[in-house]
Amino acid sequence: MTPPGNSPASRDIASLIHPYTHLAQHEEQGPLIIERGRGIHVFDDSGKEYIEGMAGLWCTSLGFDEEALIAAAVAQMRKLPTYHIFSHKSTNPAIALAEKLKAMAPVPFSKVLFANSGSEANDTVIKLAWYYNNALGRPQKKKIISRVKAYHGVTIAAASLTGLPNNHRDFDLPLPGILHADCPHHYRFGLPGESEEDFATRLAANLEALILREGPDTIAAFIAEPVMGAGGVIVPPRTYFDKIQVVLKKYDILMVADEVICGFGRTGNVWGSQTFGIRPDILTCAKQLSSAYLPISALMLSEPIYQAMVAESRKIGTFGHGVTYAGHPVPAAVALRTLELYEERDTFGHVQAVAPRFLGRFERLRDHPLVGEVRGVGLIGATELVADKKTRAPFEPARAVGAHVAARAQDNGLILRAMGDSLALCPPLIITEGEIDTMFDRLERALDDTAHWARREGLLAAA
Repeated sequence: MTPPGNSPASRDIASLIHPYTHLAQHEEQGPLIIERGRGIHVFDDSGKEYIEGMAGLWCTSLGFDEEALIAAAVAQMRKLPTYHIFSHKSTNPAIALAEKLKAMAPVPFSKVLFANSGSEANDTVIKLAWYYNNALGRPQKKKIISRVKAYHGVTIAAASLTGLPNNHRDFDLPLPGILHADCPHHYRFGLPGESEEDFATRLAANLEALILREGPDTIAAFIAEPVMGAGGVIVPPRTYFDKIQVVLKKYDILMVADEVICGFGRTGNVWGSQTFGIRPDILTCAKQLSSAYLPISALMLSEPIYQAMVAESRKIGTFGHGVTYAGHPVPAAVALRTLELYEERDTFGHVQAVAPRFLGRFERLRDHPLVGEVRGVGLIGATELVADKKTRAPFEPARAVGAHVAARAQDNGLILRAMGDSLALCPPLIITEGEIDTMFDRLERALDDTAHWARREGLLAAA
């Protein structure tokens, strides 16, 4: 049904392009317009309340009305509303935030480079991997290995790293020199009877075979999310990163941790790298860095990479990279206050305390007729829907069963993310155990409604 007249929805259709949206369908149905937020909840323009089960886009860690962050932004706007860090200029918020990030880092890093989004940060990873190897006199060592189902952003280079078909189709991507290794999803890609550890061993061997096939002297870096987010909340199999990193070290390949989603407590530790034993040469972060209140991202770089950058600046006369708003004082001030609040309120300890309830409620879904797998860590998780629990056969994509659950969840006052037939939850880190129960109660109603529909449509295998 087309929205009426001069309503906000009709004005939206007339003026906006929406990311990750079926544009033709949007012309017919229009948007859900969110007007305000409080805690873990948002409210639409009719006043209806929703639990924001995705923390916006995996990022609003401190909820939707944190006055301390608003005050930090206002105070900095009044003092110095904007400035840059080009050409030997700096600001106190940028300096303090860089220091704070280094102090919180999972491994020793030399320097921090700011940008505005996860996509920009991961795009810059590619440039720096090339720059680093040129500085070392290795002009052929330039290829980057990502993974199938990875998500690293949408700029031309970052979208090439992303391992999802719809990010490549008809965009003429990926770029040459971007390779994709196996997806580490044991439920989907493990062999019959293969343990998680054996699956990890096989994937590490496949990675080594890929490196040898391409030539180790042509591979610059391997980039990975600790938990794959938009690819379906895929938690790595046991021992995976241990075995992968042995291969990378053997062939002198940089390990890049994309912590855009996992960073700042999402997995229960400050970093997903700590949860899974990753020791990165480069780390990218964004999203929960500022609780998404203002756009900001950062790369943390090892000392060898920084020294290569210094050598190149001596040769060229400058470090020829930067974006206008890198280290912008207002987002930097908000991000710094965000990191302080995490410590003052023991936010990461809170995540560890409530995660068992969150993961336990996921486990309760395992027996639901629609559910094939549940997976998660900390306060991020997903359930994968299947047509046949015994064979793990998926639903036909055209039936959009995951989207059906997401729509029923929204009707029940829960916003979640359907990535095909994987349903993700990634709530604000401030969520309480009681709110977790309410969130899952709403999800269970949506699953039950969808199961009734699926049976009527003949989509479910006989029990």
